[in-house]
Amino acid sequence: QVHVAESGGDLVQEGGSLRLSCTVSELPFDDYSMGWFRQAPGKEREVVSCISYDSGSTIYADSVKGRFTISRDNGKNTLYLQMSSLNSEDTAIYYCAAPNKLDVRCGVDDFVYWGQGTQVAVSS
Repeated sequence: QVHVAESGGDLVQEGGSLRLSCTVSELPFDDYSMGWFRQAPGKEREVVSCISYDSGSTIYADSVKGRFTISRDNGKNTLYLQMSSLNSEDTAIYYCAAPNKLDVRCGVDDFVYWGQGTQVAVSS
Protein backbone atom coordinates (compact mmCIF):
# COMPACT_ATOMS: atom_id res chain seq x y z
CA GLN A 1 0.00 0.00 0.00
CA VAL A 2 1.36 3.40 -0.98
CA HIS A 3 2.16 5.60 1.98
CA VAL A 4 2.68 9.36 1.74
CA ALA A 5 3.85 11.40 4.72
CA GLU A 6 4.45 15.14 4.94
CA SER A 7 6.45 16.98 7.56
CA GLY A 8 7.87 20.40 8.25
CA GLY A 9 4.79 22.49 8.82
CA ASP A 10 5.06 25.15 11.49
CA LEU A 11 3.98 28.59 12.67
CA VAL A 12 6.13 31.29 11.06
CA GLN A 13 6.06 35.06 10.84
CA GLU A 14 5.27 36.91 7.66
CA GLY A 15 8.31 37.11 5.45
CA GLY A 16 9.72 33.93 6.90
CA SER A 17 10.75 30.68 5.27
CA LEU A 18 9.91 27.04 5.72
CA ARG A 19 10.80 23.77 4.02
CA LEU A 20 8.30 20.95 3.74
CA SER A 21 9.29 17.36 3.11
CA CYS A 22 7.34 14.37 1.88
CA THR A 23 8.39 10.74 1.86
CA VAL A 24 6.71 8.10 -0.27
CA SER A 25 6.87 4.35 0.12
CA GLU A 26 5.59 1.37 -1.86
CA LEU A 27 5.66 3.35 -5.10
CA PRO A 28 8.42 3.50 -7.74
CA PHE A 29 8.99 7.12 -6.78
CA ASP A 30 11.37 7.95 -9.61
CA ASP A 31 8.79 6.95 -12.23
CA TYR A 32 6.10 9.42 -11.20
CA SER A 33 5.42 13.11 -11.15
CA MET A 34 4.67 14.49 -7.71
CA GLY A 35 2.72 17.43 -6.43
CA TRP A 36 2.16 19.79 -3.53
CA PHE A 37 -1.32 21.06 -2.82
CA ARG A 38 -2.90 23.14 -0.07
CA GLN A 39 -6.25 23.77 1.48
CA ALA A 40 -7.07 26.87 3.47
CA PRO A 41 -10.03 27.02 5.88
CA GLY A 42 -13.28 27.32 3.97
CA LYS A 43 -11.59 26.94 0.59
CA GLU A 44 -11.14 24.13 -1.88
CA ARG A 45 -7.91 22.23 -2.21
CA GLU A 46 -5.66 23.86 -4.78
CA VAL A 47 -2.47 23.16 -6.67
CA VAL A 48 0.72 24.67 -5.32
CA SER A 49 3.33 23.00 -7.49
CA CYS A 50 4.15 19.86 -9.45
CA ILE A 51 7.40 18.29 -10.60
CA SER A 52 8.09 15.68 -13.25
CA TYR A 53 9.64 12.31 -12.43
CA ASP A 54 13.12 13.50 -13.44
CA SER A 55 12.85 17.08 -12.13
CA GLY A 56 13.00 18.25 -15.72
CA SER A 57 9.71 20.11 -15.53
CA THR A 58 8.07 22.11 -12.77
CA ILE A 59 4.77 23.95 -12.53
CA TYR A 60 3.78 26.58 -9.99
CA ALA A 61 0.57 28.30 -9.10
CA ASP A 62 0.74 32.01 -9.92
CA SER A 63 0.34 32.86 -6.25
CA VAL A 64 3.61 31.15 -5.30
CA LYS A 65 5.81 31.74 -8.34
CA GLY A 66 9.14 33.22 -7.39
CA ARG A 67 8.64 32.39 -3.71
CA PHE A 68 8.31 28.59 -3.60
CA THR A 69 10.62 25.96 -5.06
CA ILE A 70 9.71 22.32 -5.55
CA SER A 71 12.42 19.68 -5.72
CA ARG A 72 12.88 15.96 -5.25
CA ASP A 73 15.55 13.46 -4.31
CA ASN A 74 14.72 10.22 -6.06
CA GLY A 75 17.43 8.38 -4.17
CA LYS A 76 15.61 9.17 -0.94
CA ASN A 77 12.02 8.91 -2.24
CA THR A 78 11.52 12.42 -0.93
CA LEU A 79 9.79 15.51 -2.25
CA TYR A 80 10.49 19.01 -0.96
CA LEU A 81 8.84 22.40 -1.01
CA GLN A 82 11.02 25.36 -0.08
CA MET A 83 8.81 28.31 0.81
CA SER A 84 10.03 31.87 1.30
CA SER A 85 8.50 35.32 1.70
CA LEU A 86 5.54 33.71 3.35
CA ASN A 87 2.40 35.74 3.89
CA SER A 88 -0.92 35.18 5.62
CA GLU A 89 -2.52 33.88 2.42
CA ASP A 90 -0.13 30.93 2.52
CA THR A 91 -1.74 29.69 5.72
CA ALA A 92 -3.18 26.26 4.93
CA ILE A 93 -2.78 22.56 5.32
CA TYR A 94 -0.21 21.43 2.78
CA TYR A 95 -0.55 18.05 1.15
CA CYS A 96 1.86 15.95 -0.86
CA ALA A 97 0.36 13.62 -3.44
CA ALA A 98 1.29 11.02 -6.01
CA PRO A 99 -0.60 9.83 -9.08
CA ASN A 100 -1.25 6.25 -10.11
CA LYS A 101 -0.34 6.75 -13.75
CA LEU A 102 2.65 8.16 -15.52
CA ASP A 103 1.06 10.83 -17.69
CA VAL A 104 -0.85 13.28 -15.53
CA ARG A 105 -1.76 16.92 -15.43
CA CYS A 106 -0.92 19.09 -12.47
CA GLY A 107 -4.39 19.00 -11.01
CA VAL A 108 -6.02 17.80 -7.83
CA ASP A 109 -8.10 15.17 -9.62
CA ASP A 110 -5.07 13.52 -11.23
CA PHE A 111 -3.44 12.57 -7.92
CA VAL A 112 -4.75 9.65 -5.93
CA TYR A 113 -2.31 8.96 -3.10
CA TRP A 114 -2.43 11.65 -0.44
CA GLY A 115 -0.73 12.27 2.85
CA GLN A 116 -2.42 13.50 6.00
CA GLY A 117 -1.13 17.02 5.46
CA THR A 118 1.06 19.36 7.45
CA GLN A 119 -0.15 22.68 8.85
CA VAL A 120 1.53 25.91 7.83
CA ALA A 121 0.42 29.01 9.69
CA VAL A 122 1.78 32.46 8.88
CA SER A 123 1.33 35.18 11.47
CA SER A 124 1.44 38.90 10.78
